[in-house]
This record gives sequence, structure tokens and C-alpha cells, in this order.
Amino acid sequence: MKKLTILSGAGISAESGIKTFRDGDGLWENHNITDVASPEGWRKDRELVLEFYNQRRRQLHEVKPNEAHHLLAELEKYFNVQIITQNIDDLHERAGSTNILHIHGELFKSCSCNNKNLIYEQKGDIRIGDKAEDGAQLRPFIVWFGEDVPLYKTAQEKVKEADILVVIGTSLQVYPAAGLIHEIKDDCLLVVINPNETGFGYGQRAVVIKESATRGMQLLFDKLVNLA
Repeated sequence: MKKLTILSGAGISAESGIKTFRDGDGLWENHNITDVASPEGWRKDRELVLEFYNQRRRQLHEVKPNEAHHLLAELEKYFNVQIITQNIDDLHERAGSTNILHIHGELFKSCSCNNKNLIYEQKGDIRIGDKAEDGAQLRPFIVWFGEDVPLYKTAQEKVKEADILVVIGTSLQVYPAAGLIHEIKDDCLLVVINPNETGFGYGQRAVVIKESATRGMQLLFDKLVNLA
């Protein structure tokens, strides 16, 4: 089977009703992003950070995968599919995809604020005083701005192996994830699904589909199957 790698971002989840802070004024649910998604914000106001992610987690229980998610899962019948997602939701999993790398963390997990290797399933709220087994406060299992991305090297290797790379729902503005596009091999087919102008340096080699994630996948699905 050919190796099909998907690099997904907030645009695919937005069509399920999950808001993205990069729409509009740079605020995320009316919060400055550094206040709720950085180590500095955590040190400044843990209660605010926890409640912000508690709200995101509650919302995630209410939304469902959209057709783009389901079509990506369907492609596992034809390809060796690897999804690398910047999203912290579980919509790819719920749609049926089985090989997913969450490079920015997962909303339905928590970890010790002193040891990110102490990881727990977290479907409900995290409260002040909820502790990991090492006695430290639990925090969202999220890679915040300014933190290392532990899975980035794995993501690099997966992109390097790809016969086809589909970039969907992301304009690749956030580093280091934005650098993944430059890891593809010379004969890798690059497809970009994005309704907006994108400028992450792929030059003329990309097939660009200027549509939403769902519409773009509808247009692309049969063409991919014919390449399998």
C-alpha cells in the first residue's frame, strides 16, 4: 500500500463547530491566547487556564466528526494512512481513523504539571486540587506556546516516508509544525486543501484545492482512490 500522510489543522474541526483562535482578532473565546495557552499563563492564573480547557472539553462532548473526517477514515481501505494533526480534539478517532499523531496534545487527557509522562484519561473537568500520583496539580495534556513538541521528530519521519501528503485545514502558521511541509521527498505528491490564500513555501509543486475541508475532501477522494 502507498503511504498517505494527512496533516490536519483547525479548519477541519471548525466545520464540526470547534472555534479556532486564528479566525478574526487573534483571541480564543475572548481570551488572549498567551493567557490560556502558555506556561506564563499557567503560572499567572491556573484557575483561568483550567476553566478554559474545561469549557473546550465540555464542547467536545457535544460536537461530531464531519464528512471530511469520515472520508479520511475511509481512505484506510486504500492506503497506509498516517494522520498528523495539530488539533487537540478526538474527531479523527471518532470518525474511525486508527493511526493518529496528536503533535499538540489531547483535550481528553491530563498530566502532572511536573511530569508530562504521567498521563491520564480526562473526560470531565480538571479542578484546582486534582492531583497526579506524584502529588502535583493536574494540567491539560496540551503543548502550549513556548513548550517543546515531543512528537515533532516522529512527525518529521512520517512526512519523509509519505508517497502522498495532504494538508487540510491549516495554513501552517505555527512552528515547528509549519516546518513539516519541507520534509517531503522529491517524488511525494503534495495536495493542499484550504479556502484561503496559503503561503507556507510549497511553491508550484502543490495541487491546491481552494475549498473548505469537507468540500475539498469530496473533490479529492475519488482522485486519491484512483492513485492507490
